[in-house]
Amino acid sequence: MDLNADVGQSFGSWTAGGDPAMFQLATSVNVACGLHAGDPVTMLDSCRAAYELDVTVGAHLGYRDMAGFGRRSLDMSFDELFGDVLYQLGALDGVAHAVGASVDFVKPHGALYDTLIHDAEQASALVAAVNAYDPGLPILGFPGSELLKQAKEAGHPVFTEAFADRAYYADGTLVPLSREDAMLNDVDTIVERAVRLATKGEVVAIDGSIVTVQPDSLRLQGGSPGAVETAAKVRAGLEAAGVELEAFA
Repeated sequence: MDLNADVGQSFGSWTAGGDPAMFQLATSVNVACGLHAGDPVTMLDSCRAAYELDVTVGAHLGYRDMAGFGRRSLDMSFDELFGDVLYQLGALDGVAHAVGASVDFVKPHGALYDTLIHDAEQASALVAAVNAYDPGLPILGFPGSELLKQAKEAGHPVFTEAFADRAYYADGTLVPLSREDAMLNDVDTIVERAVRLATKGEVVAIDGSIVTVQPDSLRLQGGSPGAVETAAKVRAGLEAAGVELEAFA
């Protein structure tokens, strides 16, 4: 099972997240590419740390929305999103190459991630851009999403992720963050759900039903108070359960 975490989200004098610890806990990291978060120095530091710890680097692609941290949906044309994806891939790949690393997968961020679950046009723009840059580059996303459907049709390896700290509906979709019960806060419950996802490929929905998920990767939440401690306990719980932790790409 892969453990992925968002890193490289600092900008200038503003520091975000617990990156040093998350590099020790994750097997794959999603590095911000400078549009929704991150800057060249942060990207460089992130790629160097990942390379030194043998952690897989992914391009965390977001909307051009630094002020909103990429959490605001943008109505972009095909060419606009196509260009922004190429811009981000080229930037991170160049920085990674300079320190001996490489970009081995892509994953959308924030509002773009949510939009690509159902928006066929934006999904086609992102897939076309990734395909133009590297036809074999793996894509990590939400199960059943329009993004992964189109990526698979285009010949990209596709991988799915699950969230041990997010509430699920019975249909396998996530409870939106606008609801108070969207996030789980009890660490023991999160660890238990992570182990169940990794060993049984299932999660309990908010109505008590069992949802089959079978993820390739589990998301480690970062940046919030207690996130590093929770991530450490999730990793320890998985290891105690005999789950082999390795990058999917």
